[in-house]
Amino acid sequence: MAEIIQRDGSWAFDGTTVRITPGLHRSVPLLRQTYGEISVPLEAVSGVVYEPERKRGRLRMRLREGADPLLHATGGRLPQAADPYRLTVDVDRSGVAEYVAEEIRHSLLLDQIPTEPTKAFLLPGPPVPVSVRSSDGTVSFDGSQVRIDWADTSDRVKRATGPRIINVGDLVQVEWLPNSGYEDGFLRFVTRETVFSKLPPERDPFALDLWGSVRRDLLTALVAAAVTARLPHPSTRPGGEFADRQRPTGAVPPPADHHDVLLRRLRELGELHRDGVLTDEEFAMTKAVVLRGFQPWCSGGSS
Repeated sequence: MAEIIQRDGSWAFDGTTVRITPGLHRSVPLLRQTYGEISVPLEAVSGVVYEPERKRGRLRMRLREGADPLLHATGGRLPQAADPYRLTVDVDRSGVAEYVAEEIRHSLLLDQIPTEPTKAFLLPGPPVPVSVRSSDGTVSFDGSQVRIDWADTSDRVKRATGPRIINVGDLVQVEWLPNSGYEDGFLRFVTRETVFSKLPPERDPFALDLWGSVRRDLLTALVAAAVTARLPHPSTRPGGEFADRQRPTGAVPPPADHHDVLLRRLRELGELHRDGVLTDEEFAMTKAVVLRGFQPWCSGGSS
């Protein structure tokens, strides 16, 4: 057993699994404390290094592409302090950190663990049910459905549509961008019907606009990861591309009934306009955004 215990957390390696436990100190980000202990199978590991510094060093683990739904959902956008695969190490424990890293590297060589992307998620992601209260509302996931309950501060168009319930089977992907404190973030659930829609997050009833507490809004990454873990693995998508972290919606094949989807979206906007939820200006702007999102496919259809 190779183990290191620090204020930031602990790593324990038994030859087959790296058990990562976050520390309880207030300096440990809420995301890591909420996620809790993570068991990383050796076959999910690509490499591990110890990076020494003058006052403190850090252990850093790299996972194979496609192994972890959290890393896939967040696309490298997690702040360094919130990354569960980094451990801050006091300088007087650098020898222990080097030993732990060497033991993991040695096992990777002995077991001949490949470094190429995986064909399936090797980590389960955050446990469900999971629920996070963000600046734009509360998002919950029970393993089969996503539910969004809007906050009083949400855009009135969102509040007018009521709680949003989305079945996992209707989802194409999840898009996540953290709230940096300087720029808003978002958590967007892309369905077969909204895959061409380009509404801004503050008006998109399938997206949470993250603009409040950075510390708490960061927890939405756990919802994104839990949902991602239950979607088809990225290797099963056409092309099996891992490099494109953004996964632009234009790369997703259009559904056969995209014209019906367009009409349905326009009908919903028209109802909101007639009910007085949308002003004339808001209706015109939102309608134009929806039409632009569908334009590549509408232009290719017969008239």
